[in-house]
Amino acid sequence: MIAQDTGNRYIETLLAGAVSHLEAEHGDPLAALDHVTLAIRNYHDAGNTAGVRSTLALLIATFDRLGRYEPAAIIAGLALSPLTAALPEFNTAITHLRDVLGEATYDSLARKGETMTTAAMVTYAYDQIDQARTELEHPS
Repeated sequence: MIAQDTGNRYIETLLAGAVSHLEAEHGDPLAALDHVTLAIRNYHDAGNTAGVRSTLALLIATFDRLGRYEPAAIIAGLALSPLTAALPEFNTAITHLRDVLGEATYDSLARKGETMTTAAMVTYAYDQIDQARTELEHPS
């Protein structure tokens, strides 16, 4: 709240990413989606591609926990970078996605994500976040 109240979007964005990870792992997945959305939006608005990719890596881990494997694999295609490859939660999610989907399916989905622009991926991520949010709010 201090970062928001003082207009420090950079610190707000860093904290949103960190809190999204904690919420996804130990708390409320809806809150995790809210925080990751804020971080993606702020990084994208700032033109910070590396920040977008790092935040998408957090989203992949969240989607993996929620069983949203195909969107996670698509997003992984763009999110993979030397920076994100250093994130343990990203590597754990990728390993799990490869196991669940199979190597060929994972690779095919990831290639689809690789071909997307950052703007297209952000739009895709927002749509997938909305779908996940709806499923969590209204389980069948």
